[in-house]
Amino acid sequence: MLFYRAALPLSRKTLTFVSGIIRRHRATIGSLWRKLDPGQQALLVLAYLRKGETFAELAAGFGVGTATAWRYVTETVALLAARAPGLRQAVRDAKKAGYAYVVIDGTLIAIDRVAADRPFYSGKHRRHGMNLQVIASPDGDILWVSGALPGSVHDKKAEWIWGVLAELEAAGLVVLADKGYQGSTYARLPYKGRNKPQSQKDANKAHAQLRSPGERANAQLKTQCHLA
Repeated sequence: MLFYRAALPLSRKTLTFVSGIIRRHRATIGSLWRKLDPGQQALLVLAYLRKGETFAELAAGFGVGTATAWRYVTETVALLAARAPGLRQAVRDAKKAGYAYVVIDGTLIAIDRVAADRPFYSGKHRRHGMNLQVIASPDGDILWVSGALPGSVHDKKAEWIWGVLAELEAAGLVVLADKGYQGSTYARLPYKGRNKPQSQKDANKAHAQLRSPGERANAQLKTQCHLA
């Protein structure tokens, strides 16, 4: 087997943050020694999340067993997920921040599935994946990400399952969305149909420009997600 050095395009601050969470968790559960220290465990997990390395590859690179690599990743992802804000808290924070509007958009995180796994197949994207709902700020910062649903679930239904627009409406936040949310009585959607008057074309262009940071947030999310 050959080994080589590789770079991970993340900051030292990110590594310090994740290793701190792991260190505190180990102290809480009384697990003060493991083969990898908190910093190395954090690096292993970040390599998995950022680059999608397999558990076998990670195990070989860090000198641990494949099962150990899997346990490290599973443990750390759970710790990070527990720190993520819930929908209601994220909406309250957005309201407090005074955003002129927020953007809701759905994204498909690709996964490996066979053709028989129909619930995971997205007809829109023509691939298997998981549907995530994302709320982004006008600047494109990710404010909240939903849990994962099968890729066959359409954005409007996914939003309804999580209750996203209901929370945003209750907070009085202006919400911009794309045509995937047709049927919503609250979100601001682009005009549909052919031969639209110029005023509607102009409105759609402005709507798309305002929504574009949310789409960039989704692109950022896809580069950081890896679902096996």
